[in-house]
Amino acid sequence: MLGVVRKGGFSVRGLWRTLCVVRAGHSVERFRFCEFHSTLSSYEDDDVKRTSDTHNSSAPHVSLAKSLACLTETSSAARIEERPPQTRMQLKRSIELRIKKRVKAQFSDGKFRELMMKVISSPNTLRNAYNCVRINSNIDLRSHDNSGLCFASMSEELARGEFDIQANTTMFDQLVLPNMKLRVVQEAIRVALEVVYRPHFSKTSHGCRSGRGHRSALKYVRKKIRGPNRWLSIKMHKKADARVVSKLLSMMEERIEDVLLFNFVLKMFENDALNLEFGGFPKGEGLPQEGALSPILMNVYLGVLDRELFRLRLRYEGLLDRPSDLRHWFRMQIKDSDDQTEDAETSRTKLHVCRWMDEVLIAVSGSECDVLELKAEIQSFLIDSLFIDAEVSVVDDACRLQFLGVTIRLESKEREAVRAVHKLKDKVRYLGSQKQEIWERGTARIGEKWLARGLRRLKESEIKQLNLSTPTLDKISCHRKEGMKTEHWFKQLLKVWLRDTNAVSEESMEAVLSMRIAEPALPRDLVDSHYEFQRRVREYVSSETSATLALLNPSSGDGEPVALKVEAPVAYMQRSLFRYGLINREGIPRRVASLAFQDDAQIIHWFTGLARRWFKCHHECNNFCEIETMIVDVVRMSCLRTLGAKHRISESNAENRFEEEMAQIPSSKEDVELQLASETVNDDDEALMYGVSHGGLCVLRLMQEPASMNCCDCFVFGCSEASSGEYAVHVMEKQRFPGWRTGFSPAIHVGLNRRHIGLCRKHVDDLYLGFISLQCVNFGRCNS
Repeated sequence: MLGVVRKGGFSVRGLWRTLCVVRAGHSVERFRFCEFHSTLSSYEDDDVKRTSDTHNSSAPHVSLAKSLACLTETSSAARIEERPPQTRMQLKRSIELRIKKRVKAQFSDGKFRELMMKVISSPNTLRNAYNCVRINSNIDLRSHDNSGLCFASMSEELARGEFDIQANTTMFDQLVLPNMKLRVVQEAIRVALEVVYRPHFSKTSHGCRSGRGHRSALKYVRKKIRGPNRWLSIKMHKKADARVVSKLLSMMEERIEDVLLFNFVLKMFENDALNLEFGGFPKGEGLPQEGALSPILMNVYLGVLDRELFRLRLRYEGLLDRPSDLRHWFRMQIKDSDDQTEDAETSRTKLHVCRWMDEVLIAVSGSECDVLELKAEIQSFLIDSLFIDAEVSVVDDACRLQFLGVTIRLESKEREAVRAVHKLKDKVRYLGSQKQEIWERGTARIGEKWLARGLRRLKESEIKQLNLSTPTLDKISCHRKEGMKTEHWFKQLLKVWLRDTNAVSEESMEAVLSMRIAEPALPRDLVDSHYEFQRRVREYVSSETSATLALLNPSSGDGEPVALKVEAPVAYMQRSLFRYGLINREGIPRRVASLAFQDDAQIIHWFTGLARRWFKCHHECNNFCEIETMIVDVVRMSCLRTLGAKHRISESNAENRFEEEMAQIPSSKEDVELQLASETVNDDDEALMYGVSHGGLCVLRLMQEPASMNCCDCFVFGCSEASSGEYAVHVMEKQRFPGWRTGFSPAIHVGLNRRHIGLCRKHVDDLYLGFISLQCVNFGRCNS
């Protein structure tokens, strides 16, 4: 209990009550007890000192208001010092939150009104969008900015509808590239559209959405889909035309009322400043003119397909004979339960839908008649309602399905039990083959020694010098002709011996010596024990019966699947590594010739960026152990050999010389697990960092040094640093389909190959490490 110490009409209990009232009433600052105790103690000491020395008028008097102010300032300063620095994702979210508040303020009567006039064209919104672009380019917002953008003039042009899109784009090789102004406007429109449509997107929709990207789509496939007997594969083939754009704008009019915004979007389509193509949509960083506006427009357009698929799910799963089934189905959708047994009892057909942009995966559990009917309805809806040329095909569950650059295959309990049995029998088979190999090697060695000793004795005797005539010696000497060397004579004798022993059909000379020479000379008990052991091994390996499977898995008779296995395309990745020069035809790591003339740090960053991309793309795949082996045995070794070839040193010397820098590339599987645990994989949000989380890998070849070129700024959007040189871009993957996620971008436009750009040293490293992508480069400044 606090005692009452009254001095001059003031009590300690009153101070405590005052602090409690301030804390409960305002809830602005959280007071720490230790700080309050120290302040209270100092106040009591001053009070006692003043009472003991009443004649000392020069002692400073601290008021209660000043004490409280100092207390709150100390608490705030302490919390600011303890606050961790914000990541790129957190910083961009805080900036976008300002735009979202302005967008929500324009909602009235069920629609968002005048977004272009009141929100997008606002100088504050354009400045915030510009900061978002700079964050995508991994630029510190506190750094100096000399872009020269006038947000006030841009705001006036947008508000009057006089923004010239064609003047803010650059075209070469039939590729329209945006300049800085258009990129800022596209970013502002993206944030505004995300606020409008995010609450209305389906939960089955993934890709370039906040919290629903590549990782969430594969997680849904791996954990939610169970027991399908057929798949529906949808292939879309359509580039946006007048009908598609008109349909898209009519969809947007349901929630937005803004003529200026619709006219601006229409102008961007007319000037090819946007790319909206269904089928072959860039998986990764996309084309450089898209920004992040095309993905959200594609999600808006295909949102109608999501609603149609939900209607089909309701029809096939919920509308059954009993009225209670519909209520049960809605309860299961709300709870999002994983219990498949109860749900299977009340549903004839089960549908699982997962869409990532224009890639749609539909798993069906039902009769063949229902599957064919569902296929016809989906295909007719895509063609008639969305004007998309689509091919819907039925795939059996036994086949491997390709989705999002990975392979999906069905695993059942029976298959897992068979694998468990085979795992034990493989060990026994390996032991038997190992013993057989040792036996054959030993007996062949005995036969070789017998043959060498016999031929040596035959050579030393020199039959003609013995002057002996026996049938055996005459038969041997007749095979030696005039002028024949001793080695040729031995070979002729071996051929005759093989023909006489009828051993020509044997696989090799070692097998003949083992079977015909060594084994007959060995003790019979030893030979019989060896062959008895091999017979027992063959009997055990071939003794797989249904009883053994029943012991491992009693319920394996129904063949019920337990999960879907998601596997990375390892074979395709190995072929890609061969094309890029990391390995030879035998799969042995080699030096990358295109990196030999770059700096040591850039070479290491290039290989580190490849490993980081593999961590992000495939760390949740079931065959990630194979990716670990490739990182340790191929990527790291190729990096060492590239550095060794550059400095003309051995691999061990290169590893010792660059030990600290090479720590970024794992040297063992344990290092892979540690580095994967330290990676902030959850910090990649496709809605905010579209094009950065899965950016492509390319090689930059230095063409001119800074001393021999005209001074210019870095080509990255928002960067004001001087360029460290002129680089030629050499893309690794130029095709757009199939979109395998191998660590190299499969969607870099062929028009960007060999383009000359200026980059600062920091952004060269960021591009290699995967912190930025080619989408952050202003290719509109290229002159060649």
